[in-house]
Amino acid sequence: MSEKNRDGKRTARERLAVEREKQKSAERRRRALIVGVSVVCVLGVAAAIGVLAANAGKKKNSASTGPVVAPSGAQGKDSLAIPVGKDSAKSTLTIWEDFRCPACQAFEATYRPTLHELTDAGKLRIDYHLVTLIDGNLGGSGSLRAANAAACAQDAGKFRDYHDALYENQPKETDDAFANNAKLIELAGKVNGLDTPAFRKCVDDGTHNSWVAKSNQAFQAGGYSGTPTVLLNGKNIYQDQTMTPAKLKQLVEAADKG
Repeated sequence: MSEKNRDGKRTARERLAVEREKQKSAERRRRALIVGVSVVCVLGVAAAIGVLAANAGKKKNSASTGPVVAPSGAQGKDSLAIPVGKDSAKSTLTIWEDFRCPACQAFEATYRPTLHELTDAGKLRIDYHLVTLIDGNLGGSGSLRAANAAACAQDAGKFRDYHDALYENQPKETDDAFANNAKLIELAGKVNGLDTPAFRKCVDDGTHNSWVAKSNQAFQAGGYSGTPTVLLNGKNIYQDQTMTPAKLKQLVEAADKG
């Protein structure tokens, strides 16, 4: 082999090694981003506990007082779960989420196509539980008001589409933009047929605020470490560092086949 050919092969190998290292670095950055975002939401739990302790005995926020009105079709204990998918599905994914939580948005961005595919195929049912962890951590009411608006969308049979619109337009964690009902109503315009007088009234009246507060209490009582908490048939899969949309799909399809 000529010296020129050997040099050419070395150069090709070097280019391949450089490209592989770039891919590894990108993957490390991606994983670090997901872990970092998760930590932000987990830290919120500790902060929220501190807020609750500091406010013990004080008057409750009027935004979350009043009768507990579950949204239409809510199921489970105390009707705290909003179901998406068929009841006959052999697998159930339970998701505890906060619309202000960046880790929840990261999970949605990664898993949404797979979740839609599996629920549409009747292989997976998702039970969504809405919480207000970030409100407790950073203050504000965006978590509460966005969750109430999502429950209002459930009343209209438009939960999934509005749920997705909220995450697609999620503000920065420190920006309590969802505390503005006008913003939540504006986003309803992205969902065909949702922006109606009934929806607007439900949002402005905070019809489901107390229901959201009760859901958040259930989250705290469950001892969960942060949002999102994602359980597949009771097993926490969000903590599984090897979990991917493809692996989740494989698990659900295996269960569907029995």
